[in-house]
Amino acid sequence: MPSSDLVTASRPVNAAGARLEIMEGGAGRPIVFLHPGIGLRDASPFLDRILLLGHVIAPAHPGFHGSENSPSVASVDDLAYLYLDFLESLKEPAIIVGVSLGGWIALEMAVKSTQHIAGLVLADSVGVRFETRGTQDFADIHALSRAEINERAYHNSARGEIDYPSRPPAELELIARNREAELRYTWSPYMHSPKLGTRLHRVDVPTLVVWGESDGLVPPAYGQRLAKALPQATFETIAEAGHYPHIEQPDQLAARIERFIGSLPQSAAGTRQKELVR
Repeated sequence: MPSSDLVTASRPVNAAGARLEIMEGGAGRPIVFLHPGIGLRDASPFLDRILLLGHVIAPAHPGFHGSENSPSVASVDDLAYLYLDFLESLKEPAIIVGVSLGGWIALEMAVKSTQHIAGLVLADSVGVRFETRGTQDFADIHALSRAEINERAYHNSARGEIDYPSRPPAELELIARNREAELRYTWSPYMHSPKLGTRLHRVDVPTLVVWGESDGLVPPAYGQRLAKALPQATFETIAEAGHYPHIEQPDQLAARIERFIGSLPQSAAGTRQKELVR
């Protein structure tokens, strides 16, 4: 759903001509929001809150919402390069905020290059496989009923319920399109990149790893392991939130991001910008 305070437009974002639907608004340091597998559904209250912190840019990944599928973007690795190209068009390094799938994309970007990244906020991220083959890091959503997924994904499972008979056909088509796109990016390997864990040492920017305490899809213990594997990461939890804290606790997540941005060196963006113009 579009936010009342953000403008939605479609535009090309890389040399290959991939076009994305982008919600954008606010002013100041760029804050790029990378959405989870459910898309931008119910994200508007959170996006409106972080508008006070900077220039918010919330693209829909290819295949989600109104963004076109692109033949050059077929994996999370491809998404990472797509967004790295996009960051080059911004006036200064951005704060990347990624939730779940969005966190995975952010990590893939950061292990490739942090030249245009000032800091990372990873909320209930997936993407790294820590356990052995016989142990799951993430719940298998394809083996669960919709009711079971809601129970695990939300502190209050009612937040995930959709009254399908009452929804207009256009919205139902959008939900189906988002689920198809999520499956395409996350199915094989399931929710992770096999080599990403060995590359996390390359993430050389400050990172906030934040987790919903009630996340039953990717438990907080996984978030703690992720934070320990990153060179400059801190770990925090949010009460009464599950896998999507930006939906259940938008104020709390926005407050954590505000503190994180305030903790960044004031000269960081300027120093990086000078390096870019040399």
